Amino acid sequence: MKYDLIIVGAGPSGIFTALELIRKSPDKKILLIEQGKAIEKRSCPKDKTKKCVNCQPYCNITTGFSGAGAFSDGKLSLSPEVGGDLPELIGYDYTQELIDYTDKIYLEFGADSKVEGIEAKEEIKEIRRKAIEAGLKLVDCPIRHLGTEKAQEIYQKIEENLIDNGVEIKFGTQATDIIIEDGLIKGVVITDSVKKKNYEEIYADIVVISAGRKGADWLKSLCVKHNIDHRAGTVDIGVRVEVRNEVMERVNNILYESKLIGYPRPFRDKVRTFCQNPGGYVSQDNYDDNLAVVNGHSYKDKKSNNTNLAILSSHNFSTPFNEPIKYGAKVSELLNMLGDGKILVQRYGDILDGKRTWQHELSRSNVKPTLPDAIAGDIT
Repeated sequence: MKYDLIIVGAGPSGIFTALELIRKSPDKKILLIEQGKAIEKRSCPKDKTKKCVNCQPYCNITTGFSGAGAFSDGKLSLSPEVGGDLPELIGYDYTQELIDYTDKIYLEFGADSKVEGIEAKEEIKEIRRKAIEAGLKLVDCPIRHLGTEKAQEIYQKIEENLIDNGVEIKFGTQATDIIIEDGLIKGVVITDSVKKKNYEEIYADIVVISAGRKGADWLKSLCVKHNIDHRAGTVDIGVRVEVRNEVMERVNNILYESKLIGYPRPFRDKVRTFCQNPGGYVSQDNYDDNLAVVNGHSYKDKKSNNTNLAILSSHNFSTPFNEPIKYGAKVSELLNMLGDGKILVQRYGDILDGKRTWQHELSRSNVKPTLPDAIAGDIT
């Protein structure tokens, strides 16, 4: 079968590729391939079991229509200052134009019109002054917060819109290889995500691969197999910090999310805050080989007593080692081993004292972890 366009991966980049094309070329025949489930069929058993059951063949949080975004806190960062290297590739001003354009699409599908972090200018100046005193840069970044539940509603509307406009979506389908003829990608090889039988070749004039973080290793393996030039990116390694809402109350109320960057001694590596969730919940995501990593999200209405955020250190590698994703996975594997496949938690005071945290000590803390099956231990 022949298509005008095949898109591999139904995360945000794949979704918006399809959405843009049906608006500009509604007569095109488009196939969207996704190894996970439709968004309305995605659910995490942990909501009922209170522990991760290692869903097979894929984690429902990281895989399926809209990718991990469906179970994130649903924040749209409306500034080129954060979110990757797109400004370096296409320019700062054009990046801002695309952000504004994409933001309007989210509004069309029901996003909240309120934008956080732009009104209290004097209070923001004071927070910036304190950040400078601490050797940190506060990044100006308006935030549109959808909330986990609203993000799922919006992506379901987008999914329905794509189908109503003729986009064929193959759920539970895995792309295993690409078809190259005369140096050009002409199609993909697909199979059932569960049974992995009955391999089929599908062709198209254009193939877009939007594999996301979940498919990064797979995409790299394709590049190696087919001798395609590729470059390793930056790997961010860090921790997710959870504190009482009272600790972050001023920043939460004024900015909703504070994006801070520093270059601490002695190594001067870039360290930044990421994905701040006022009244949010810490969660566990599982990737290939049941690799458990920590995440966080927040609902629009349902709130906890805690705020969580990530603190990440960025690392680049060159000679002789240039496997950033593998390096990050190995670090996570060691922590998974110590936590028996669960997320480790350690009190900040214990880190300063150079000791591990014991399970009974968590009950003495002001902060009650929102991840119920986290295991006390030593993350250092």
